[in-house]
Amino acid sequence: MIEPAAKKSKEKPKTSKRLPGTKVYHNIREVGEMTSLKPYVLRFWETEFPQLRPRLSRGGRRQYQLDDIKMVLMIKKLLYEDGFTIAGARGRLSEIREQDPDQMEIPFNQFKERSELGQIINELKGLLKLL
Repeated sequence: MIEPAAKKSKEKPKTSKRLPGTKVYHNIREVGEMTSLKPYVLRFWETEFPQLRPRLSRGGRRQYQLDDIKMVLMIKKLLYEDGFTIAGARGRLSEIREQDPDQMEIPFNQFKERSELGQIINELKGLLKLL
């Protein structure tokens, strides 16, 4: 028997207590938090960099996989740390991919540290509420 649509919409979605690095797909807000970028920046970069194409769900929501997040971090490094323009970064990404695809790998030490710091901050906030 099919349940009425109204009943289905009232159900709360299950919340996962997994760490961000353990999920297969991440939404644009989660990726923004991981990379310290605003969602509008990520959407803009999707229009400027053909290498950045997150999967779209049936509802049209962006679903970033690990490779997409690595690409975002690479673009961020080229633009913010190395001082490339958007056109220059686009060209550099193409060069890197042609020369050595393995060079696209980025260490996630900073991401892990940021995740751990976030957990510590949340624990401290919980302790403050108890006081």
